This record gives sequence, structure tokens and C-alpha cells, in this order.
Amino acid sequence: MKTAFSNKRIPAFILFVVVLAGWFIWSRLDSTNTTEGFVKGNGRIEATAVDVATKLGGRLESLLVKEGDFVIAGQKLAVMQSDSLLAQRDQALAQLAQTKAAVASAKAQVAMRESDLAALQATQVQRETELDSAQRRYRRSVQLAKEGSLSDQVLDDDRAAVRTAEATLSAAKAQVAAGRAAIEAAKAQVIGAESNVNAAAATVASIETDLTDSILTAPRDGRVQYLVTQPGEVLGAGGKVINMIDLSDVYMTFFLPETVAGRIALGQDVHLVLDVAPDYVIPAQVSFVASTAQFTPKTVETASERQKLMFRVRARISPQLLQKYITQVKTGLPGVAWLKLDEASAWPAELTVNLSAE
Repeated sequence: MKTAFSNKRIPAFILFVVVLAGWFIWSRLDSTNTTEGFVKGNGRIEATAVDVATKLGGRLESLLVKEGDFVIAGQKLAVMQSDSLLAQRDQALAQLAQTKAAVASAKAQVAMRESDLAALQATQVQRETELDSAQRRYRRSVQLAKEGSLSDQVLDDDRAAVRTAEATLSAAKAQVAAGRAAIEAAKAQVIGAESNVNAAAATVASIETDLTDSILTAPRDGRVQYLVTQPGEVLGAGGKVINMIDLSDVYMTFFLPETVAGRIALGQDVHLVLDVAPDYVIPAQVSFVASTAQFTPKTVETASERQKLMFRVRARISPQLLQKYITQVKTGLPGVAWLKLDEASAWPAELTVNLSAE
């Protein structure tokens, strides 16, 4: 009788234990059932990823880093083959030398034309003098002819001499004008030659830039995440070679329900606790709060949370702290972000920051 009574109550006892254990587990999984005055959200450590890619298509000649290497801004990471660019540069340099020689030749032509103009102007002055002399002689001859002291033949000869001198002067003036035009043409040739020099120099500079870009460098400090290609592979323009992460911009992205997201302010303190290092509390600050809600992500495990709209929040770790612990910084680590909702509440001992940049 006693045994039967005990057997009847064993299933009830087991059911009670299962319900109690289920409630306990649910309460631990519920991300919003937290310490009074605080709220938490699950997330992972992330960092800004940077793809180092080629500017021009070509064959990858060598890689100078390995996955996991720390690199600094400006450090050489990879080298593209540049034989064709070197040949183009040599050709462009030869073209530049030719254009410079053309400029020198054009300037010499200007100097020659200016010398010719000076000679033509001297001839014009001489012709002007001859005309003046012929005109004076003709005026005297006219006076003498009126007095009967000079024959008509001599007067006609002097008149013809004046007309010849005028024609000669006109020709000299035309030659001077042509000389000036020749100088302007020569100067135009100089300008054209100098333009060719500038164009050739620009071509050389462009090729030099392409040669510089054939050496891929780190755009910022960080760590090589993985190598996309290997030496010998042919890449198109913009082909990715290396993926790296910027360890000065590390943050945790997590989600909070709409009931508390509106109480979160930019710059608000956040305490991060990573699963791999639960004894360390990392300080961070809210750097982003989504302006609109979205459906909760699949990573939230409880059914009650999946029924709510969530706001995406980002907590950024200070670059100074990251620099101090640069070798320990890793992305993808899961953890919990804690925020204070009640300013009057004090951080509990287990959530007090114990890492600093000093």
C-alpha cells in the first residue's frame, strides 16, 4: 500500500522538477530579464573590414604578408607584375625628350625670325631714307623746271625715282609685316611644342602612378584576415588580393527590444563581457542606434524575443584600449553587452570595468 502511494507521486514530483528547471533555463536565456536597472543584449565582436584590391588588371607577382600578420598603414603587402608598364614608361620618357627638343627648336626659330625682322626693319628705314631723298630731289627739280633751268627729261627721271622709292618702301614694309607674322607663327609653334611637353610629362606621371599602384600597400593599420589570391593568378581591375581588418575600429553589434531602445543615447557607457573571457569587463560606448526597428534576428533564441521588434545597437571600443591589447583583439567572439537604464543604479561588482587604456 505504501509502495503504491509512493509510485503515484513520483511522476508528479518529476513533472515539478522539469517545470522548475525549464523556468530556470528560460529565465537565464531571456535577454531582457536582467538585473534591475540594467539591460543586456547578445552580440559578437566585429571590426571594419578592408579589401586590398588592384587598380589595374594584371598578374600577381608576389605576396609579402601572411594571414594573421599585423600591418601598418603604407606597408607593402603585394606586388603586381609591371613589365609592360616599365616599357610604356620608357616610351613615354623618349617621347618627352623629343617634345622638349621640339620646344628648343621652336624657340630657336623664334629667335631667327626676330633677327630677320630686325634686318627687314633696317631695310625699311633705308628705303624710307631713299624715298625722302628722292622726294627732296624731285621737289627741287620741279622748281628748276619752272624757272627753265632743268630739262623735262631730268624732271621725268626724278619723278620716276620717287615712284620707285615708294614702291621699294612698300615692299620693305610688307616684308616687315611678314617678318612679324613669321615671329607670331614661330611663337605659336613654341606654345604647341610646350603643350606637347606637358602632355608627354602627364603621360609619364600617369604611368609612374600606375607603377606605384602596382605595389599594393596597407591603407591603414590592421591585421591580415585572409589571402584572396595567390602569386601567378591573373586579376582584373579591382580584383581583390587581401582582406584585412582595421583593429582601431572594433565594436559589438547587438539588438535591444523597442521597449528600451528609445532610452539608449549615443555615447552611453556599455560594458562588454565576452564568453571566452567572462572575468574581464571591457568598456565601450554606444556609437550607433538604428532609427527604425526590425524583426529580431535568428540568433535570439527565446520565443518571446522572436515575437518582438528589435533595434540594432553598436557599441564601439576605444582605439586607445584596442592599441594596448592589440595582440588579443579578435573578431567573431560572442558576448553580452550590458547597459544601464537607471542612472541611479550602481554597476554590480561582476560588471565593473577592469580593463583600461592606461
